[in-house]
Amino acid sequence: MKQYIGTKIIEAEPAWLIDGKIIPKSECVLLGDYSPESGYKVRYSNRHESWSPAEVFEEAYRPTDGMPFGLAIEAAKMGKCIARAGWNGKGQYVALVTRIECKRINGDGPRFIAFHDDIGSLALAFFGTRGVQVGWLASQSDMLAEDWMIVQPMI
Repeated sequence: MKQYIGTKIIEAEPAWLIDGKIIPKSECVLLGDYSPESGYKVRYSNRHESWSPAEVFEEAYRPTDGMPFGLAIEAAKMGKCIARAGWNGKGQYVALVTRIECKRINGDGPRFIAFHDDIGSLALAFFGTRGVQVGWLASQSDMLAEDWMIVQPMI
């Protein structure tokens, strides 16, 4: 059989499965020797909710506030803004940008939209304290770090 790997962003919280019902652990106090199956209440991007056993969930998902670079790039491809916890500047992030436009320095004349058949018109852009750097390249330490997180940009 062919192997597959999946990447999706979900919301989840620890939960019990009691008599076929998903009960978040924050809403339930267990009394006596009752030991329901422990797991997670999962909410997908389409708002569908389900339950996952703890072992299955913890093998498949990682928190989005301590990701390796590969998962951060996958999040950027899904339209999320990503940043490292170790960066010094507040509000800095990286995002995938499309439709890269160039204009003449003096502002005269038409704008040009960069598109290359070989590589497409996508690029990573660094949104920093001094502006935007299109074509941002990750350093070795950025690529090997596991402190990447999904952030909400300050607009």
